[in-house]
Amino acid sequence: MCRNLSKYALIFLFLALSGLIFLLCNIHTVENWNCHTISALYQLQSRIQSSFIPVGIPNFNHSRTFCAHLGLKPSPEDELEERYLLDLIAWPVPPSHSTPIALRRTSDPVHSLFAILPTKAGREWHVGDQLEVLVQMHDFQGQPKHYGGDFLLARLHSPELGAGVAGIVLDHKNGFYSVLFPLLWVGSAQVEITMVHSSEAVTVLRRLREERPDRVFFKSLFRLGFLSETTVCNMCLPPDQQPLCNYTDLHTGEPWYCYKPKMLSCDTRINHAKGGYLKHLITNKEALLFQSGVNIKVPIHASGTDRINVVPSRTDKVDAESSSINPEPIKLAPSGYYYEDSWRPLGGVTMRQFNESSAITQCLKNKVINMYGDSTVRQWFEYLIASAPELKEFNLHSPKNVGPFMAVDSTHNILLMYRCHGPPIRFSTVMSSELRYISNELDGLSGGPNTVVVLSIWAHFSTFPVEVYIRRLRHIRRALVRLMDRAPGTLVVIRSANLQAVDQEVSLYNSDWYSLQLDRVLRAMFKGLNVLQVDAWQMSVAHHLPHALHPPPAIVKNMIDMFLSYICPEKKKRQQK
Repeated sequence: MCRNLSKYALIFLFLALSGLIFLLCNIHTVENWNCHTISALYQLQSRIQSSFIPVGIPNFNHSRTFCAHLGLKPSPEDELEERYLLDLIAWPVPPSHSTPIALRRTSDPVHSLFAILPTKAGREWHVGDQLEVLVQMHDFQGQPKHYGGDFLLARLHSPELGAGVAGIVLDHKNGFYSVLFPLLWVGSAQVEITMVHSSEAVTVLRRLREERPDRVFFKSLFRLGFLSETTVCNMCLPPDQQPLCNYTDLHTGEPWYCYKPKMLSCDTRINHAKGGYLKHLITNKEALLFQSGVNIKVPIHASGTDRINVVPSRTDKVDAESSSINPEPIKLAPSGYYYEDSWRPLGGVTMRQFNESSAITQCLKNKVINMYGDSTVRQWFEYLIASAPELKEFNLHSPKNVGPFMAVDSTHNILLMYRCHGPPIRFSTVMSSELRYISNELDGLSGGPNTVVVLSIWAHFSTFPVEVYIRRLRHIRRALVRLMDRAPGTLVVIRSANLQAVDQEVSLYNSDWYSLQLDRVLRAMFKGLNVLQVDAWQMSVAHHLPHALHPPPAIVKNMIDMFLSYICPEKKKRQQK
């Protein structure tokens, strides 16, 4: 019996020594395997816990519109500009009520009406005239409204001609609205008025923007060896709940914070991602203000005809102003219109058609195109590489839909690059090393006549107070001024915001009202600067296709044609002597 035990002991000793030798020879492999296993178990445990325990979402003091530590204090000049911009986008406020207003007393697009007003010359309209439409808002009981603040969109279009132009809406703050259209083509023209949100709904959206910048939250993964933790991040986090990691950009002062992991240091952050959307932001009564098909993007019908026929322009220049209401002067003239489904800018630039890939390639020859911003400009990158097959995407092993991305045409010496803007960015996962602020990237460009810069930054700022967006654009504007000072030939193109499909949920985070406000700020802040603009807002308002955050190909093609027309303008014909 003892001999058998001794025999087995020798066998076990041999196996133990073999295992130890194997472990020593493969210590790094085993350690790596062990780290990943424990990390995976830790993350699984975290997910299980998060299913039963609420994620550490911060509780905001909702009586304050800003966190006190939200960015550096602006200079007196910046404060003056900020006040001007906030006054510029000021929206009429409905009368205050001690109790929430009942749905039946809010704006109802079905009971509301519009009418085409005659001109002094009767009901005859010529190309070059201005068409005026009067809108009267009513509530769900059919009673007229006596205050303004409704968000209306207006379009004059002709399906037969593939024509369309955005209208200018003027709020008289008494339940009446004037809508003005330039008459730009001969033939039929149909008026379309849409209520996007009631004035009561806009009041809710305004409150959310100022008081709940946390309604979209972000997260970051921290990892070191076999330990990993995920914490909540945002531009604004209450500092009194737990310690913060401060990731404020050293060059711009743009703030960004994450809650400090319990077991890891702040410098172990490896990525950034969208965490999610907070729910239960509004009351049940407020939710009634955001009903698809009831009071979100519902058309308003005409009390009479909604069509006119436009005849060729006058030769005697007869004054044909509308007579019944004297509207304010037009504050924003249309930047262009569609005719035969092609955008025709009114700013003096002729838009060329780039229907062949060879035309696109020839236009971009010897160019370096730097695209910075959100996914709406990434859509341009994708369109260009699909339309110009010689532009080959270089595999940077970047996450899909995140980037950075790069495409090269070595034959024609074309370099096309896309990089997303810095936080806030609601992409799935961005490595921390790839989080770059646009202004810092612009400071790193040499620039010159063969450099093109394209910017689109708006969609991810809708949940924050407008001051946050103003500050971000101010940094970008200063960087652009520095770039154009050192390289005056650099071409800069800015893509504006556009309309999108909205329902109740989307409205609370990405309403077109938020986008409109940001778009007006963007236009004002870059006015007078040597930059060019592709007016995605009016191009989406005027087109007949449904609104989408990423517009359909027909609209994108017009945007790209406009963009390429800036790079390669139509050559002026020499005047004959």
